[in-house]
Amino acid sequence: MAQTSPHEPRVRYQVAASLDGFIATADGGYDWIPMDPDIDFGALFAQFDTLLMGRTTFEGLVAQGNVGQGGAFGLATCVVSRTLPPSAHPGVRIDEGSDLAATVADLKRSSQKDIWLFGGGALFASLAALGLVDRVEIAVVPVLLRAGVPLIPPGAPLTLALAGQRTYDRSGIVLLEYNVVR
Repeated sequence: MAQTSPHEPRVRYQVAASLDGFIATADGGYDWIPMDPDIDFGALFAQFDTLLMGRTTFEGLVAQGNVGQGGAFGLATCVVSRTLPPSAHPGVRIDEGSDLAATVADLKRSSQKDIWLFGGGALFASLAALGLVDRVEIAVVPVLLRAGVPLIPPGAPLTLALAGQRTYDRSGIVLLEYNVVR
């Protein structure tokens, strides 16, 4: 009988974006994203045991009361920031970002499930440029914001292979799942 290898945690950029490619309004708002009752957020969160995010996303979660002693949403949380004092957020890993490859390798060693690259496009762009993103999952929301925070800032191209798609009929959201081609 062939042995199966244990699950290798993947870094997954799972994000909602407007049809024209923005993940937030210019002021950081996301109230344009509908809460579709067919999206099982419990099942989504259950796929991850670690969140990886930048300072801006983290500060937004803190302001909303979504960060406790154990991290954001009760998941292990790593924030890449040169300015956040680690002592101000016990139970949250604050990483200065000087060696993102080592940080991601360490997160993968300590994770049993996938790692959710949560939030902004700048950290995604940095990680993607280093070949540290394994999967890109975009929930395309049928709204045109016409301005705002881009899904990803300009940079090198990233080749993706379609792994799956799903349409949520009530909201019109289309979830596109891509594996990064290496």
